[in-house]
Amino acid sequence: MTLAIATATWKPLVSLGFTVALLAGQLSHALPPMESNHWAIYLGSFVALGFILWTAPRRIRFIASGANVVFVGLMTVLMLSWRYGNGIGWFLPMNYGDRPMFMMYGWQLFALLLLIAGACAAVGLLLALFQERGSLFRARELAQSSLKETEIDLIVEQERTRIARDLHDVLAHSLAVIAAQADGTRYLSKDQPKAVLNALDTIARSARSALVDAQRVIEGVRDDGMVTPQPQLKDIPALIEGMQRGSLKIHPSESGTPVELSTGQEVAVFRIVQECLTNALKHGGRGTDVRLHFDWSGPGLTLHVASAVAPAGKEDAAIPATPRVGRGLPGMRERAHLAGGWLTAGPDGEHFRVTVFIPYGTREARAADDTAGIEAGGPAGDIAGAEVQPALAAAGFELAGATRDAGDRG
Repeated sequence: MTLAIATATWKPLVSLGFTVALLAGQLSHALPPMESNHWAIYLGSFVALGFILWTAPRRIRFIASGANVVFVGLMTVLMLSWRYGNGIGWFLPMNYGDRPMFMMYGWQLFALLLLIAGACAAVGLLLALFQERGSLFRARELAQSSLKETEIDLIVEQERTRIARDLHDVLAHSLAVIAAQADGTRYLSKDQPKAVLNALDTIARSARSALVDAQRVIEGVRDDGMVTPQPQLKDIPALIEGMQRGSLKIHPSESGTPVELSTGQEVAVFRIVQECLTNALKHGGRGTDVRLHFDWSGPGLTLHVASAVAPAGKEDAAIPATPRVGRGLPGMRERAHLAGGWLTAGPDGEHFRVTVFIPYGTREARAADDTAGIEAGGPAGDIAGAEVQPALAAAGFELAGATRDAGDRG
């Protein structure tokens, strides 16, 4: 009976098996029958029943209840029959055989044991109901909390949608007008110098690309950045070719064996390269030499970007000798940090150098969050420097095929 109680909540059927073993052993005389003051040992079966009804599944509860009804009948026989207990406790033997004994005391003892079993079962069921009630209360509180959070998310999503709609209305009109005016001027001014026509073509392409890139950002704000397509490393050659059309002289190179980066890291590398090339065109002017080197030979990707500093007297605003305070460099540093690496930038003689390190093996669990965070927190130059990325996807420029001269590391 001790084992039956001990295993009731762990193995209900095993618990019933211990009770069966005790009763079967006494019926077969393998175990001695109960003495007059030992009959209460049988109550252990009912205690085990209470634990089973408290913790067991519904099907096991029915099995245990039916089995204990049978147990009560067997206990009645074992306590009253002259072959076993011959009247235990306050049931005195009648010495007339089992039939008169059962007729006199059988239903009394059976009802008493059944009442005790029912009381233990009721306690178990009450405990089960109390536990289920507590679970329902906790589920209700969790549902209410989730509902409040959902309402807050809905309000935030509505605000994002409103901002995205307003931003789209402003940018779509302005960029479309820029692209249309540039295309119209280019077609109406065919007698202009080639440099002017190229500049107008670049303006139109950049405006259309910026419109597409702005749409990506708007979709990212609306959808929380989880399903918006993001730029990858394979898009960098198209970006380089597009910037070369803007009159930058870019010399890309690569060393080592490329390693696959996470989505967030690829977005960070693309945006940093995009910002570096945009800054080179902005501060160095047309024809600026830019050396771009990808080094895959270390514990992470090391990116070197060196752009020539324009002469001090040039109208196109040379790169200053002191670090710039704009949003470009802090934005690039933030991107590198979110990708798990670091970035340094500053003038070096006749060049302005940017060095970026992105380690391999960043935890994949952060990839989606990094992507959303990087895209949402990007610098203002992202849209302006998009530079016809979608239109150049089929340009066919392969970075891996570029020169790998060690002198191009920059």
